[in-house]
Amino acid sequence: MLRLGKKLKKTNNYKKILILGASSDIGIEIVRKFLNNNWEVYGHYFSNNKPFKKIKNSKFKSIKINFLDKQNNISKKLKILKNIKFDAFINLAGFIDNKTFENFNIEDMLKAFKVNTVVPLYILKFIIRSMIVRKFGRILLTSSIGVKFGGGKNTFNYSISKKANEFIPRNYKDWAKNNVLINSLIIGVTNTKIHKKISKKNINKRTKLIPINRLAEPKEISEYVSFLLSEKNTYITGQILSISGGE
Repeated sequence: MLRLGKKLKKTNNYKKILILGASSDIGIEIVRKFLNNNWEVYGHYFSNNKPFKKIKNSKFKSIKINFLDKQNNISKKLKILKNIKFDAFINLAGFIDNKTFENFNIEDMLKAFKVNTVVPLYILKFIIRSMIVRKFGRILLTSSIGVKFGGGKNTFNYSISKKANEFIPRNYKDWAKNNVLINSLIIGVTNTKIHKKISKKNINKRTKLIPINRLAEPKEISEYVSFLLSEKNTYITGQILSISGGE
């Protein structure tokens, strides 16, 4: 694990990616994809680092940060990230609390926004400057297909905060001149464990709403993410893209 606050050793010339929410099912597949592509991968987690223990690769480093911590504490921990010249960044953070519109409160909604949207953008602000200076950067914010339909019955806070990730700062027009590209990816219903955490969700009924008539697989999502965050993407920026089986 990369212990924030300690000075980093010199690293090699591998391209580097920071993945927020990397311990999710989709996150793990993205970690594997970039390691296979010979990138140096920094995977963020908060409470679930068990999937990381199965990764035996010297180019992988895990980072533990609690996005619900006080701003001063978060800022101190993030200072070390300013010294790492990241080539790519993806926000997969996904705080979910099974709240409906009828029973949400202000505190819970602010938590969802802080974890899913605000702190990730704050982190991006820390690391994008070096991308601009080096004239290369690939950034991906992620939303969820459910927000297109008003979110799930028990995911109000999650859905509205993920919807905010479809907002792309107008700065992207200036970033593009320096080969720093940013997009927002709407991810369709995927075969992951997170759906089991959403109470009263009938996944079979949900699948029937998908024109392709099946869930996406995490590995499929990682293939599209890999393209958008690699040198192969040379001309897509400022776009809201959807991988959702036709929904």
